[in-house]
Amino acid sequence: MDKRYRIWIALGVGILTLIIGLFVFYPQTIAIKNIQLTSPHNYAFQEEINVELDKPASIYIRYWQKGSLNKFRTQKTKISTNHKVNLLLLETGATYEYQIVIDRFVNSKSKILSFKTRAQSPWLDFNWVQENKPHDAKAFGDGLIMLCYARMPGYIALVNAKGDICWHWQVDDIGVRAATLTPRGTILAMLRPPKKDVIDDKPKEHAKILEEIQKPMRRGKLGFAGGTALVEIDMTGEILWRLDLDKEDDYKIIHHDIRMDENNNIHTLYRSTLPYEMTEINGTGLDTLGGDGILVMDTTGKEIWNWSVWDHWDIENDSLMKEFAYDRFHMNALNFDTDGNYLASVAIEDQIWKINSKTGELMWKFGKNGDFKMDTDSYFSFQHAININPEGDYMLFDNNLFREESRALSFSLDTITMTATTEINAPLPSGKYTSRMGNAYLLENGNILQTSSKTGSVLITNREGDILWELDSPFVPYRAEYIPASVWDQYFMKE
Repeated sequence: MDKRYRIWIALGVGILTLIIGLFVFYPQTIAIKNIQLTSPHNYAFQEEINVELDKPASIYIRYWQKGSLNKFRTQKTKISTNHKVNLLLLETGATYEYQIVIDRFVNSKSKILSFKTRAQSPWLDFNWVQENKPHDAKAFGDGLIMLCYARMPGYIALVNAKGDICWHWQVDDIGVRAATLTPRGTILAMLRPPKKDVIDDKPKEHAKILEEIQKPMRRGKLGFAGGTALVEIDMTGEILWRLDLDKEDDYKIIHHDIRMDENNNIHTLYRSTLPYEMTEINGTGLDTLGGDGILVMDTTGKEIWNWSVWDHWDIENDSLMKEFAYDRFHMNALNFDTDGNYLASVAIEDQIWKINSKTGELMWKFGKNGDFKMDTDSYFSFQHAININPEGDYMLFDNNLFREESRALSFSLDTITMTATTEINAPLPSGKYTSRMGNAYLLENGNILQTSSKTGSVLITNREGDILWELDSPFVPYRAEYIPASVWDQYFMKE
């Protein structure tokens, strides 16, 4: 045999031996020392798997419901010897199989293990979606709906199309007023001392409506929609931070809405008061005017910026000032426009205001007696939940006090010609009228999530207002927010 061939053969054998050695011995260099399973907070739909290795490495876990063809895997962990991996949104009362994968050049896998989730806790087993009411799962989409309970113990629940709670977070010492999804895929919540909510919205005479408008925020210093604390929670239920604002004597009373920006700063509404000599407007003596402002702070509570309506309002020429002195504007929603400036819902004015987030300048007013020409049939009153929908239009929930026909509305605004065009008008049935609270959000599938708060109804409608899916809540849902399926990509994926 030629010497060259003998060299190539020897080289080939050596390489083959090396490859076999890698496959045989490389995976064995890191071993699993211990595996522990727990159910955080005793939830049936979440399993925490703690894995200890004998050497540092990254892992992920493959898992599936026994007998199912749908398999999932968690995201890779950081290199360490100790790993905590949460399996989320599990079916309750089901058997799961799983496999731990040590992520290396050549992965090594544990044997297939299993666990069983227990039945849903009775205190989380509500009959929220009923067979005799619309319950089209396709209309619902593949996301979840987030609801908040404002009494004690407060909680946040994520509900699927069947009405099952499949994610839950509870706080024992306070209620949860409102919650929203942040840009970093966490939940930001406003906490408040509990107050009784009542599901009752019988039609009222015009004079009675005007009387009620004057008092919703002035039920004590805090008001019905006020908050005393903020908290951020990740999707495993871990508290990232909690800020109890009322520990400071001069804290600003926040209310209604909270938002986090891309820099993780918090933007919220607050009660802006002003001592004022009422004789200036034909009143009597010194009084305190109740208004609103915008507060920006970091997650430690350090104030970054604030804006008060009183710095931009002509009090002496305001014909409504005496009548609504204690809650002149009742701002009830705050959001960002696409350019980063603010959108505020000003309920007493029946308007949406755009406010410059740098200078505080009032850029425009939209609605009845506002800066845009619009169809009078699309005038809204005591509206809530202003947002920019996926189609780029301005969307809101019109409580529609004086017509008593709540609805979702969206508009395209031309800021050159200052005209508004109604794009969506989706009225709810008369039995779903709500004089307070509520929301309207356009889903990616083109349907609309609407909340008729004072009837306890969370609804998905089409663009004409026909109800396709309905949830009956035993408490007053201040608003409902849709959590898209993509939120969970940071935790797991389908194989």
